[in-house]
Amino acid sequence: MLWFPVDRSAESSLTVQVYEQLRQRILRSELVEGERLPSSRELASSIGVSRNIVLEVYDRLLAEGYLEIRPQSGTYVAAGSHFPTIAQAMSSDVEGQSAASIARPPPPPGMIDFRAAHPAADYFPRAAWGRLAKEICLYAPERAFGYGSPEGASELRSVLARYLLQARGVRCHPEQIVITTGATQALQLVTGLLSRDKRARIAVEDPVTDEMRTIFAYAGAELLPVPVDDTGILPEELPAGEAPDFVFVIPSHQFPLGGTLPIQRRIQLIEYARRSDCLIVEDDYDSEFTYEGVPVHSMQGLDPERVIYVGTFSKILSPSLRIGYAVLPIRYVEEYRRLKWFADRHTAMLEQLILARFMEEGYFDRHIRRMRKIYRKRRETLASNLRKHLPQARILGESAGMHLVVEVPGVRFTEERMAQIAREGVHVYAVEHYALVRGRHENRIVMGYGGLTPQDIADGVERLARAITAAD
Repeated sequence: MLWFPVDRSAESSLTVQVYEQLRQRILRSELVEGERLPSSRELASSIGVSRNIVLEVYDRLLAEGYLEIRPQSGTYVAAGSHFPTIAQAMSSDVEGQSAASIARPPPPPGMIDFRAAHPAADYFPRAAWGRLAKEICLYAPERAFGYGSPEGASELRSVLARYLLQARGVRCHPEQIVITTGATQALQLVTGLLSRDKRARIAVEDPVTDEMRTIFAYAGAELLPVPVDDTGILPEELPAGEAPDFVFVIPSHQFPLGGTLPIQRRIQLIEYARRSDCLIVEDDYDSEFTYEGVPVHSMQGLDPERVIYVGTFSKILSPSLRIGYAVLPIRYVEEYRRLKWFADRHTAMLEQLILARFMEEGYFDRHIRRMRKIYRKRRETLASNLRKHLPQARILGESAGMHLVVEVPGVRFTEERMAQIAREGVHVYAVEHYALVRGRHENRIVMGYGGLTPQDIADGVERLARAITAAD
């Protein structure tokens, strides 16, 4: 079943939206040559538009050569209608992902979207941030309005070093921190740093966030999938032959399965890196939000010379802030700064100074404490509603972060099943979407709750259960 969202509030017409969705899927080989398209009636019903719109789109794609009609058979994707190089770079299960998952369109009105790693934008501390922004603009020295250094503002790096030591057990000097334009840039620069003008070999958790997979694939890296269980990466499954350039892990709250890596496996990972003479890249994107027990300290604190620590403020404050950072072993700092300079010279200076004051004056800690309470309530709402409407389900990874995983025995979350769920007005995300090696997690879905109200969460779970029950 073919399905994609349309937005009735968008400026572009429904016809244009449907046309662009189909055209891009053909160009990227998501719809492959010779594949039969659903009838106009079937597609119209699936995406919720009139049949006339689909007929008009099919006619246009036929006229442009994307489609062909086979008498008494149906409508098919025409030969030669895609770019092979784009398909190889962006559609491979192992080395990339579709452009649609890089820039996801907003959900249509009324759709409840359980997207993970999406913070509660309605709780952004606007008043405090706005007051500090005004003060910085009025009273900051002139240097704040000129070109900055590639490593970032010293004010932010100093306060960040103190915070990371206290909150995450990260041991570093401010000079080891480089401020980046989000964690995406931090990881892209790390990949360039450690590949040394050759094709990088990266051991990655499997499944892994699609954003990380895309970053590594864009750099032309060879990905070496390492299986993950409910508590994180399995060190005994790391490559035994030629060592990778680095091992990428999310130990505090693995995405998507949500496990917290125990100390025994952390030590095994570090011992592997020492024996193999490679590095560990630790992504610590939502470790501040722990609801059971106390947060586990970083791996970087166990061996600062073997671990590059990457973090971001996107999940804590707002994705629009675009401030991340990398904490590097001393021997890599100078080269990493050089790469940062060539990438974009420096991250926006005024925002760095505002964030430094926000942290120094205690607003940051208060915001984390507040959001921890809010996310705990939303997590409890999601878990209780799942137990009510899907009592057979098993919940994984609910002790931290802003998402959890739901395992439903006997249910395979295929494309057809996901389309059925979407027609009920709810978006969830199959764990298989994030897998490099498919077939291990077919009965699991990811459900983020950070950006949803308790009422939306309750309504969404009820819709999800209705879709699953109806399909069965």
